[in-house]
Amino acid sequence: MHITKDLVAASATPLVLGILAEGESYGYAILKQVNDLSGGQLEWTDGLLYPLLHRLERLGHVESAWETPAGGRRRKYYRITDQGRAELAEQRRQWAAVVDALWGVWSTTQSIKPIAVPAWGSGL
Repeated sequence: MHITKDLVAASATPLVLGILAEGESYGYAILKQVNDLSGGQLEWTDGLLYPLLHRLERLGHVESAWETPAGGRRRKYYRITDQGRAELAEQRRQWAAVVDALWGVWSTTQSIKPIAVPAWGSGL
């Protein structure tokens, strides 16, 4: 299944903030986690993630620091800020409203019978 670019873009901020709410992480690990969480349906690239992380950092939702774990290579780690947690809470409220509306439409449309097309030429 192909997930449209618009839907990927709309879901990117809450996904990243949600991942960082669980603990600090670095770019490649975030990409892998998104892929794992989506069962491979969301295959983000560096070109999507890093501009998003930089934007979230400019907005004060995340902060970053270069770190070198013992025996590892130097990586830029990102962590969510208090402002980012507030934004995540707002994103969750908004997405809950969208999901509720979609479920409402989908559950209603499954039970709606098609409307019979009038016979325009009969007796009018």
